[in-house]
Amino acid sequence: MDTVRLPDFDSLPKVKDMPQGCAWGIFDQGGEKDLLGTLNLLTPAVRKAACAEARDGVSISLNWPLNAMPFPVPGRAAPTHKQMTLKESGLSEGTGWDDELHFNTQMSSQWDSLVHWQHQPSGLAYNGIAVTKEALDAPTTAANSMPTLDHWHAAGGLVARGVLIDFKAWAEKKARTGGKTGEEAVFHPLDGHRITVEEVETVAKDQGVEFQHGDVLIVRTGLTEVLQAPTPEDFAKLQDGTQSGMHGVAESAKWLWNKHFAAVAGDAIAFEALMPLKEDGTVGSPNDLYLHPWLLSLFGMPIGELWDLKALSTHCEKSGRYSFMLTSVPLNIPGLVGSPPNAMAVF
Repeated sequence: MDTVRLPDFDSLPKVKDMPQGCAWGIFDQGGEKDLLGTLNLLTPAVRKAACAEARDGVSISLNWPLNAMPFPVPGRAAPTHKQMTLKESGLSEGTGWDDELHFNTQMSSQWDSLVHWQHQPSGLAYNGIAVTKEALDAPTTAANSMPTLDHWHAAGGLVARGVLIDFKAWAEKKARTGGKTGEEAVFHPLDGHRITVEEVETVAKDQGVEFQHGDVLIVRTGLTEVLQAPTPEDFAKLQDGTQSGMHGVAESAKWLWNKHFAAVAGDAIAFEALMPLKEDGTVGSPNDLYLHPWLLSLFGMPIGELWDLKALSTHCEKSGRYSFMLTSVPLNIPGLVGSPPNAMAVF
């Protein structure tokens, strides 16, 4: 589909029993259910334009270490890294080494696939697909009918223009301009600020960025920097469960679709602010996530979380450039629900 003619939120064709704005079927072709969602926006023309951003010969990794999370997360195993000589493994009598990794794909920088969080009322993932453990256990990607990350490989991975919205740097500059100093001028990502669409657009304008169809929106709050070396005060804030991120409301969901982003990402744990708000405006629980079901299930828009954005922020400020070529290739195994992004920003 021509991305210029992609319907806006209010004009999307009605999907039976689903809320207005559900994009199921919009990317289907030849009677086949689409499994890529908004990655379909990465046409050859969009990729070619993204490559033009790489003109300075500078590349920056956006991957937080796999073992960087400083505390256990219930239900998610910390990574284990085992090294062995080739002799120990019985592979060879020669001198050399092998190693093995075991890790949960959600414990560090990651992509959430389109099956990670469903539309809760229906229990369905992107494009109305009912996810089962048996289906996720398909032996090959060709036999895998679930919208998981392994399908990215047949599509050539992700090559797009990335745009950094450095909210932390912008908020701190605004605070200093307003006369605040010391800790009062520091934007703390565990204070639970809900970043509005208006604020994102203001930051983009101040950074000299104009959004384009097929962009990957990346929002920095500074969370991984705090988690890398948390203070006792930081641990106390973590107990409150509040984390800054995109405001999880209808206006945000509509705006994200209408900008026709290929994906969104950030250094926050959930991209959206925690804890989420319920429909009545009261504070909810993780089960009340708002943007996750809209993006992953109803739009088919992947979410990147816990990306390491400090070095990217430093380079963007130094160079005055907040757009770049972004490349990302997840792991390649059938039925992949989440994966390290293996993401690079290239200037």
